[in-house]
Amino acid sequence: MQTRSMLTLDDARRMADAAAAEAIRHQWPVTIAICDDGGHLLWLQRLDGASPISAEIAAGKARTAAVSRRPSKAFEEMVNQGRYAALSMPITALEGGEPVIVDGSCIGAVGVSGVKPGQDAQVAQAGVAALLASQAKVA
Repeated sequence: MQTRSMLTLDDARRMADAAAAEAIRHQWPVTIAICDDGGHLLWLQRLDGASPISAEIAAGKARTAAVSRRPSKAFEEMVNQGRYAALSMPITALEGGEPVIVDGSCIGAVGVSGVKPGQDAQVAQAGVAALLASQAKVA
């Protein structure tokens, strides 16, 4: 039997707080979604002014990054390069979903929607970085 890391509610809160702080610092109205390694939603936070549809998109980006174990941007690039068959997969092929990798394994993901793709990714990466920084302090 193997032992593996998994996200806790405190971990999700820590990532959401860091992602929200990044978005608020730039005055970006976004929705932040955090999933476990199976793509199941643990956290959903829609900041003031974020579009209602951003909740669905952020959750889809997080799910995509969690189950594929790579940024959702990889699928957007696939489609942009002409691999339209990728759209038939159960994914959200838009930048802004970032996997959380701990000890070489994906334990979940952060997805963000509401602003430009690179900005969504920046907010998601801030959430991931906060968790990884807290893990480094424990080690």
